[in-house]
Amino acid sequence: MQHPLNPAESGLLAALLLAIATACLGPSVAQFDHYHAFADQRHLLGLPCALDVLSNLPFALFGGWGLLRLRASGSGQPTGVQRALATLFFAGLVLTALCSAWYHLRPDDAGLAIDRLGMVSAFAGLLGLAAVDRISARAGLWTAGAVLTLGPVAVLVWASSSNLLPWAVLQGGGMLLIVLLALRQPAAGAWGLPLLAVIAWYVLAKALELGDHVVFDLTQGLVSGHTLKHVAAALAAWPVISLMHNGAQARPWQHRAVRA
Repeated sequence: MQHPLNPAESGLLAALLLAIATACLGPSVAQFDHYHAFADQRHLLGLPCALDVLSNLPFALFGGWGLLRLRASGSGQPTGVQRALATLFFAGLVLTALCSAWYHLRPDDAGLAIDRLGMVSAFAGLLGLAAVDRISARAGLWTAGAVLTLGPVAVLVWASSSNLLPWAVLQGGGMLLIVLLALRQPAAGAWGLPLLAVIAWYVLAKALELGDHVVFDLTQGLVSGHTLKHVAAALAAWPVISLMHNGAQARPWQHRAVRA
C-alpha cells in the first residue's frame, strides 16, 4: 500500500514539474560562440588536446574505486535503494570519463552530445542519492528516474535545435536542488551524505571551466582551467567514497526522523 506524499515529497514533485515547465516554455538559449575553443590545444605523443583528454582519468578512478567499495562489507555501506543509486553514480563517473575523453579528442558538437549523454547517469545517481538521504527512498527513485529520462531528451533538444535551455535547467536546477537538500537534516536511518562538500567541489569545477583561458595564462601555459575542472569535478565523488570508507560512525541523525 502506497503511503501518501509527505510535504517534502510534495515539494520535490512540484520542483520537478516547475523545472520541466521552465525547460519547455522558457526562451531558447544558444550555446556561446567558440565553445570548443579550449585554451590547451597541445598534443602529447600524438594525442590531441592531451591534458584535456587525460584529465578525465580521475572520473574513471573514482568511479572504479566507488564500485569496489560497494562490493566491500561494512557499516558505511549503503543498502537497498541507496546502494542502487550509488552504483548508478559511480558507474556514471566511469561513463563520463569515456565520453568526455572521446569529445576532447576532437571537440565538436557531435562529440559534445556524447559527452553530455555520458554525464546523465552520474547526475541521476548523485541527485537520487541526495534525495534519498534528505527526504525518502521514494523521492530518490523519482529524482533519478526523472534525470535518466529527461537528461537524454535535453541533449537531443540541444543537438536538434541548438536550444541549450533544457540542459541548463537540468544542470543548474540539479545543483540548486542539492543546495536545498543540504539545508535539511538527513532522514531517519540515512547515510548522511556530506552534500556541502560535494557542492563546494562542483562550484570550484564550474569556476575553473569558466576561467579556462585565464588559468592557462596565469600558469604561463602549464595547465588550463578546463583540465583542472575535470579533476575538481571528479573530486566531488571523494566525500561519498570517504563516507563509505570510514563507515557510519556515531552519526546522531541516523536515528532521528527528518522534519517534513
